[in-house]
Amino acid sequence: MVEAATWVQGTLLGALATAIAVIAIAWIGFRMLSGRIDLQRGAAVILGCFIVFGAPLIAAGLVKLGEAGKGSNVAPAPPPEPPPPPPRPTSTPTPYDPYAGASVPVR
Repeated sequence: MVEAATWVQGTLLGALATAIAVIAIAWIGFRMLSGRIDLQRGAAVILGCFIVFGAPLIAAGLVKLGEAGKGSNVAPAPPPEPPPPPPRPTSTPTPYDPYAGASVPVR
């Protein structure tokens, strides 16, 4: 059963299906430009192609959404508090700096 579904998916989303979809969209676009098909019908065909080729992604999203609802309603535990930072080393004052006040003008 899984192999059959994989074959159908490969057939519907393969190179031949992509070529047919490109030709269909081009044909619909040409007929819309010539005024033979209204905008609503053309948009429906293009939207249908997007849905067909996006079906695996749409299905995966729906399955993931369904699995999220099966979880328990218990909130996860909060993360542990980080350890306190290590103490700062004491700095020793420099004994002499000849340039300490050089950037400040004397008034």
